[in-house]
Amino acid sequence: MPLQKKATLLITNIGQLITMEGPVPRVSDSMNDLGLIKNGAVAVAGEEILAVGESQAVEGKVDLAEGCIAIDADGGVVTPGFIDSHTHPVFSRTREDEFEMRILGKSYMDIANAGGGIRASVRDLRETSKADLTKKTKTRLDTMLSYGTTTIEAKSGYGLSTESEIKSLEIINNLNETHPIDLIPTFLGAHEVPDEFRDKREKYIDLLINEMIPEVTKNKLAEFCDIFCEEGVFNIDESRRIMIAAKKHGLKLKFHADELGASGGSELAAELGAVSAEHLVHISDNGIKAMAEAGTVAVLLPGTCFSLGHSNYAPARKMIDAGIVVALSTDCNPGSSYTESLPMIISLAGLNYKFTAAESISAVTVNAACAVDRGGQIGMLQSGLVADIVLWKINDYRELPYHYGVNSVQKVIKRGKIVIG
Repeated sequence: MPLQKKATLLITNIGQLITMEGPVPRVSDSMNDLGLIKNGAVAVAGEEILAVGESQAVEGKVDLAEGCIAIDADGGVVTPGFIDSHTHPVFSRTREDEFEMRILGKSYMDIANAGGGIRASVRDLRETSKADLTKKTKTRLDTMLSYGTTTIEAKSGYGLSTESEIKSLEIINNLNETHPIDLIPTFLGAHEVPDEFRDKREKYIDLLINEMIPEVTKNKLAEFCDIFCEEGVFNIDESRRIMIAAKKHGLKLKFHADELGASGGSELAAELGAVSAEHLVHISDNGIKAMAEAGTVAVLLPGTCFSLGHSNYAPARKMIDAGIVVALSTDCNPGSSYTESLPMIISLAGLNYKFTAAESISAVTVNAACAVDRGGQIGMLQSGLVADIVLWKINDYRELPYHYGVNSVQKVIKRGKIVIG
C-alpha cells in the first residue's frame, strides 16, 4: 500500500547508498557497518525522509507530489550529511603568520607564551564588530556546507569576557536561525586566561563560575560547556570546579583533554559524565578505561596534529579496541587547524589512525551525532529522520580518503531542500 505522505524529492540510481542504519553508536568492529544498499533510492517528504531502500522497492512504494524533484544519482555514492562535532568558527583575524613560525621551528606553546595563539584571537575578536564577525563566520559555514557538512558543534572561546563571549554565542544562535547548517552552541569561556587576568587567574575563574556561566544559561545561549583542561591552561582542580558549576546550571559537558600532555582530563571528563572528551593525543590507559566505562565519546582531531606538524597522533585504534565511541572532527579554528573539510579529515584519519573509509564515515555520521548528544536523531538515512543528504561525484565510498584535497560533493540536501548543486 502506498504511503500517505507524498514524495517531494526522489533520488534514484544510487550506486552505493550509505544509510548507517544499524547500531547507534558504532563501536569496535561495527564501525565498518555502513548499512550499505546497492542500486538504492531515497524518497523525501518535506523535511523528512519518507523511504530508503533498493530503487525498485522505493519507487514502487511512494506516491509523488506534484512538482516532485527527481534526481538521478548516476550510480554515485550517497551518504547522510556529515556532522562536525568540534569547531571554533567565530573569529576574525587568521593566524597564517603563526603557521609560518611553526614551520621555522617555534612550538605552539612558544607562540602562545609570546602573546600569540588563543590570546591573539581574543584581542582581535573583542575589537571586531558583531556584523563583521557574523559575515566571516557565515563564509566559513558556506564552505563547510559545500564539503558535505550539515550540522556542526560551534564553540565560543575567543572572547574571554562576559560581553564578548555572549557576542560570540549570539552570533552562533543567530546563524543557526538563518543558515542551512544546524549549529549546536558551546560555551568555551575557559579556553584560556585572558591578558588582563594573567596575574590573577583565580579572579578569572570566579568570573567564569559566578558571572559568565549564569549569564549564558539565563539567556539559553549554549547547550554545552567546554574547557581547555591542560597544565598551563586550566589544571584538573580548576577544571573540576568550573565544570561542576556548569553542570549545576544545566549545561552538558565537553572537554579539551590530554592534548599537550597526559593531564588527566580524560579521566575527569569520564568522572563528571561528559558527553565527549576531545583531542586525547596523550590519553593514558586509565583515561581510555574510564571513558569506555562512562560512555564518553572521543572526538579525535587529526587535522590539528597535521597542522601543528606533530608526528604523535591520538591512539585511536587502542580506543576503538577498548570499546570507546570514536568521532572525527575538523577542529576548524584560526590557530591550529584552519580547515572546513571533513573529507580531508577522513584522509588524515586513514593515514594516521589507520581507519578504514567505513570507520571514518561512521565517525562523522552516527558517532559524531552521539558526540553532540543527538545519537539516533541525525547522521543516518532512515524513514522519519530529517533529510540531510549528500550526493558525491564518486562511485565507491573508499574514494573519499583516497582522492584527497579535492571536493567530491555533487549536491547537498538540507532538511529536504537542495542547498548545494
